[in-house]
Amino acid sequence: MTKKIGIVCFPTFGGSGVVATELGIELAKKGYEIHFISYKQPFRLADLQQNVYYHEVEVYAYPLFEYSPYEIALTSKMVEIVQQYQLEILHVHYAIPHASSAYLAKQILATKGIPIKIITTLHGTDITLVGRDASLQPVVTFAINASDAVTSVSESLRKDTYAYFEVEKSIQVIPNFIDPHKYEIIDYCHIKKLFCTPDEKLIVHISNFRPVKRTNDVIHTFYGIQKQIPSHLVLLGDGPDKLEAEHLVQQLGIASKVTFLGKVREVGQVLLAADLFLLPSQTESFGLSALEAMVCRTPVISSNTGGLSEVNKQGFSGYLTEVGDVKAMIAYSIEILKEEATLDKFKKQAYEQALLFEKEKIIIAYEHLYESLINYPAYSI
Repeated sequence: MTKKIGIVCFPTFGGSGVVATELGIELAKKGYEIHFISYKQPFRLADLQQNVYYHEVEVYAYPLFEYSPYEIALTSKMVEIVQQYQLEILHVHYAIPHASSAYLAKQILATKGIPIKIITTLHGTDITLVGRDASLQPVVTFAINASDAVTSVSESLRKDTYAYFEVEKSIQVIPNFIDPHKYEIIDYCHIKKLFCTPDEKLIVHISNFRPVKRTNDVIHTFYGIQKQIPSHLVLLGDGPDKLEAEHLVQQLGIASKVTFLGKVREVGQVLLAADLFLLPSQTESFGLSALEAMVCRTPVISSNTGGLSEVNKQGFSGYLTEVGDVKAMIAYSIEILKEEATLDKFKKQAYEQALLFEKEKIIIAYEHLYESLINYPAYSI
């Protein structure tokens, strides 16, 4: 019998939306019937795929409300889709507002005699930043405890959840995953030629240009690297700190060596051409962009925060430094880039480390979780 799963996620470029979408697509290939529920079609979701359906949450403007009540609209859509398609599980990614909306949907469905299981997957800032807000914390705590199962993308995030919230539920760590076949090694030298001269190394950073990503550290690190290693920096993404970063590049006199590409759908093309990836974040609950770099055989210089040490192996796939330690990031970068033999070794090792997070190993863990919930009575409060 086909298992029917509803996946609730944000449709944006952020890690939680990417992982939720990729998970649904892979489950559909295995025969699951997958129903995505969001306010916009997830950007990595193609229009036509077997066993995959998309349901838009429509929020209507009403003069009484200063802000549109998305949570209520989402709850209603969940109730509608569960009833119409006989879903067995609602798998919600990111605690706010998905977990609380799913709980309310479950209670409404219970009045109609329809059981539904809820899995909440915690991704990061829903716990470490947004969820800790005093105005939201009671709801987040309740929604996590009311879920039938809870997962987190790293051991670090699991520990943070127990530290910040009065959580009684067991939290299972199921890390983010990567599909190495999506990044088959092809000759991407033509991509590198768009930015670099033949003697230059290509250095890449991807982020949403928010303060937590410490984009200025990327630029200062590159400034130190290019003094000793001919190189070019490419920054992918967009966000509130981008303008400040552009001004810093001008002030340092390296505008000709830095390219701001904005949002790019297929980041793999750039990463496959890259020689080094910089990720100096203040915090990263997992570090999906680092994993994407590694599977493209690009070594990573990252901060040693959150779940990054679970992804980036010190001295093997790259190096970890303390947050804000630009001098160390420069030194490690030069150590990797100055000799071709060293760079080749780190490229191979980065790929080897990425294979620990190969999709089949991770998706099987979710399948086991689904089986355990479908075969046991619903959790209730």
